[in-house]
Amino acid sequence: MAEAAAGFLEQLKSCFLWSWTYLWTVWFFIVLFLVYILRVPLRINDNLSTVSMFLNTLTPKFYVALTGTSSLISGLILIFEWWYFRKYGTSFIEQVSVSHLRPLLGGVDNNSSNNSNSSNGDSDSNRQSVSECKVWRNPLNLFRGAEYNRYTWVTGREPLTYYDMNLSAQDHQTFFTCDSDHLRPADAIMQKAWRERNPQARISAAHEALEINECATAYILLAEEEATTIAEAEKLFKQALKAGDGCYRRSQQLQHHGSQYEAQHRRDTNVLVYIKRRLAMCARRLGRTREAAKMMRDLMKEFPLLSMFNIHENLLEALLELQAYADVQAVLAKYDDISLPKSATICYTAALLKARAVSDKFSPEAASRRGLSTAEMNAVEAIHRAVEFNPHVPKYLLEMKSLILPPEHILKRGDSEAIAYAFFHLAHWKRVEGALNLLHCTWEGTFRMIPYPLEKGHLFYPYPICTETADRELLPSFHEVSVYPKKELPFFILFTAGLCSFTAMLALLTHQFPELMGVFAKAFLSTLFAPVNFVMDKVESILPSSLWHQLTRI
Repeated sequence: MAEAAAGFLEQLKSCFLWSWTYLWTVWFFIVLFLVYILRVPLRINDNLSTVSMFLNTLTPKFYVALTGTSSLISGLILIFEWWYFRKYGTSFIEQVSVSHLRPLLGGVDNNSSNNSNSSNGDSDSNRQSVSECKVWRNPLNLFRGAEYNRYTWVTGREPLTYYDMNLSAQDHQTFFTCDSDHLRPADAIMQKAWRERNPQARISAAHEALEINECATAYILLAEEEATTIAEAEKLFKQALKAGDGCYRRSQQLQHHGSQYEAQHRRDTNVLVYIKRRLAMCARRLGRTREAAKMMRDLMKEFPLLSMFNIHENLLEALLELQAYADVQAVLAKYDDISLPKSATICYTAALLKARAVSDKFSPEAASRRGLSTAEMNAVEAIHRAVEFNPHVPKYLLEMKSLILPPEHILKRGDSEAIAYAFFHLAHWKRVEGALNLLHCTWEGTFRMIPYPLEKGHLFYPYPICTETADRELLPSFHEVSVYPKKELPFFILFTAGLCSFTAMLALLTHQFPELMGVFAKAFLSTLFAPVNFVMDKVESILPSSLWHQLTRI
């Protein structure tokens, strides 16, 4: 409560500061206008008479010009502030005030006022936030040639960003190359091919490597980028499996002969696992779901330590397609553990299974009358848990936002992960009767349980603040990135919008009713200058006339 009160007072102070700064800036320019146009002497004894004479000679056109100019200036500031907020997510004027003006005015930065106890907690949460903002390889990523490129041919849009493809190139260099590749001509060519930016140059290099030797990584590149159908990609992956399995067996026998052979065996292991996983995904795409599930199970048993590929998420999706919910629950029992990293697939699949038990008979009206049963409460809590982990998913599952092709990399708890999950799992939610209805009735209740501001989480760590920036890099420009928490409009945008509307209304009224508004304007200005006249009379009565004469001459 104390932190929230301090934050509110700091925001109130900033709003008050900028309100007065803006008003005094406007009055400053008005005074400059008077000095320039009327050549008003800056001597106090002449100033009052000149101002009173000026007020008596003002015409309605002057008030129309003054209010219209103020409205125009406020409108331009409003447009700039709105553009800056839409692009960078913050107010330009407030950012300048925090960075430059507040230190000059004696303000204290909130980040530097933490005590030692809170700093330890903040450092822990920051470390967790950095780890959660790590970009991960999408375990369900599509095939670049057979799926992403076909989308480009049909729509003319690029579904992948340069940042996403650059991360994929780094992954390929990490998994498919090693330091001893230069000793083998085909692997040396492929080592250069993975660094190529031009797709045609990569494909040409892969064909060149195959002319020298049966190179598994060359087949992988052709299957990913040159094959235009899933059937073609599967055929190339089978050839890659034949070549990669032989390399794996040879390096397995030599892995203990030195670090060079060990690195080569590690590379061959990554290549073999990647090929088998992509073959299982080809089978899943071609409708051979049971075969795909069996291949994934065998792969997980053969290489249980390679959790970096997240093969269990592919298995969960295949089992949901088979409607083998008992097997799905068995996989979740192993991987939905407190010590293991979570994902949207884990959390929302667990919520789907619990919703499946009650969703077909769930009615919000009946639940409001009799209360929630134990099973319904468990389902609602599972949905709240999933929504807290990734709040972007429900809008895609409920089709409140349009889906796009998922990227090759995702950010956990971000919009990219939500797209990747909903793209493959929306059909599974639709298949369970009433599941989407239960989600629609309960998902927004999650936000009443999460502390606000989001310094603390409820079931997970606080939601990281870096997701929006990373998602904008991963997702194409034609997609509107989902932002959580929803950013409120800065005070200065609201203030400028109100000022612009008020001055525009004054200009319109002055133009329509010039005499009446002239009376109001003269009365307002007379009232405004009344305190100044009162102070000046008091000063003249207190100070000696000679001293006052010398001051006015200055």
